[in-house]
Amino acid sequence: MQIGLCLLLCCLTVRAQKAVVKSNLLYDLTTTVNAGVEWGVSPHWTIDVSANYNGWTFADNKKWKHWLLQPEARYWLCERFNGHFVGAHLLGGTYNLGNLHTDFNLFGTDFGQLKDYRYEGWMLGAGLVYGYHWILSRRWSIEAAIGVGYVYTRADKYECPHCGDKLEENKPHHYFGPTKAAINLIYAF
Repeated sequence: MQIGLCLLLCCLTVRAQKAVVKSNLLYDLTTTVNAGVEWGVSPHWTIDVSANYNGWTFADNKKWKHWLLQPEARYWLCERFNGHFVGAHLLGGTYNLGNLHTDFNLFGTDFGQLKDYRYEGWMLGAGLVYGYHWILSRRWSIEAAIGVGYVYTRADKYECPHCGDKLEENKPHHYFGPTKAAINLIYAF
C-alpha cells in the first residue's frame, strides 16, 4: 500500500518541463567552468550535453587543464526531470595534468604519478549513469548523478610538471572506474 502510494505521488505531473540548463557544483569546486543543457525528447527520455573547461595553471605550477564534452541519453523511471533516472554517456576531451599531489590508486590507475610527471593527451570513453532529480520550485531543482565506465586515453609523459623532457610519446592507457560525478544546480524553462 505505502509503496503504491509513493509511486503514485512520484508520477504525478506538476508541469512537464521541456528543457533545462545546469551547472555541476562539484566541477565549480575545482574551478572548472561548466554548463549543461538537457531537453526532453519523449515523456521518459531526455538528452543531456555538458561541457567543461579548465585552462588555469595554479600556484607552484599545478596543472588541472582540460576540456571535456559529455553527451548522455537518460531514461526517467517516472517522468522526465523528476525522480530516478538511468542513462548512458559518452565523453571526449584533452588534458594537461601535472604537479598534483594525489597519492592514490584507483582501479589500476596510479594517480600518484601526477606529482612527479606531467601528462598531456586526449581521451574517449563511455559509461552508464544513475541519478536522482529533486524539484525545489517551479524553475529550480537539484540532481545528483554517478557514472562508471571505460576511458581510452593517449598521452605524452614529461619528466617534471613544467620543464622536463618528453619521456614517452602517445602512450595508450585503459581506465575502468568512475566517469561521472555530479551535483547539478538546474534552471528549467
